Formats: sequence, structure tokens, C-alpha cells
Amino acid sequence: MSFARFRALTVVGVLFVCALVLVVAALIRDTQSRAGATRECPPGHVPADLRLPDEKNIKINVYNATDRRGLAESIANEFESREFTIANKDKIKEANDPLKKRVEGAAELRYGPKAHGAAWVINAYFLGEADLQIDLKRSDDVVDVVLGEKFRQLATVTEVNQSLVSLGLPTPPPGTCAMR
Repeated sequence: MSFARFRALTVVGVLFVCALVLVVAALIRDTQSRAGATRECPPGHVPADLRLPDEKNIKINVYNATDRRGLAESIANEFESREFTIANKDKIKEANDPLKKRVEGAAELRYGPKAHGAAWVINAYFLGEADLQIDLKRSDDVVDVVLGEKFRQLATVTEVNQSLVSLGLPTPPPGTCAMR
């Protein structure tokens, strides 16, 4: 082996060892490895679940805040055919709004922090026109769907998918922080 070839191999070897040392040092000192970890909520904030669940993992109560008879029952059946779990199925015949509040829009979604992602999905069935009402003290994962005066029909599967895209990912509502 010539001296020039030996010198070239030595330089390449030294460069390889230096690169290896730099990579190991970068991995050891990496501070981003914990970037995705759940941070503590600020004082007074509640963790909210921002994951978008499948319909079969969403529990809802359906209520009617209009004068149209049987609306809650027919929409509950429609939600059930789309694989939602109807929590108030036994009482759907008398499913008038328990708050006895008039809902002027298409719908009002009432839920707790554990159901924020689920409410986001349900809002897509109303093309993003439902009024989202979070109750920070509510501890269950059920969404109350209260049908309002402007409600006409649930969106089709294609419209729901388009609506989910236009709504984007859920953001934590005021008083909450992201729960991962």
C-alpha cells in the first residue's frame, strides 16, 4: 500500500470517528425527546381529550328542543345506524331537552372535557354549525345532542368527511389544556 493511499484511509477513518462522536453526543444531549410528553395543566385548567374517536366509540344522548314531535327518536335512530351508542335509548320517547332551553341554531352539543374530540366529530354531522357547550365540571364521556329550530337533517358521510377536514383538528376550549 502506498503512503498516499494510507494517508487517505487515515483521514477518512478520522472523519468517520468524528462523525460518530458528534452523532452520539447529539443523541445524548437531545432535549426534544420529551417534547410530546403531556405537560401539566396550568392551575385552574382541566385536561380535555382532543382525540377524534370513531363513531362506534362515541356515546350520545339525543334531545329535542323544538316543537317537532318524534324528532329526537328519528335522529337517534339515524345516529345509531351510523354506529353511535345512544346512551338515553330507553328514554328517547320523552327526549325533550332536560334544560328546557330553546335552541335557535341547528343543534347544541353539551359535553365535558373527556368528550371534546367526540363533540368535534358530532359537529361535523351538523356541518360545523352546532353550538359547542363545554361544562368543565362534567366528568362523563357522553355528548348531549340537543336538536334546535334550524335543524333539517344530518350530513351524509361525504359531507361529514369534508366538514371534518374544514374544521381541522380540535383545539382546547377555554379553561382546558390538551390531554394526550
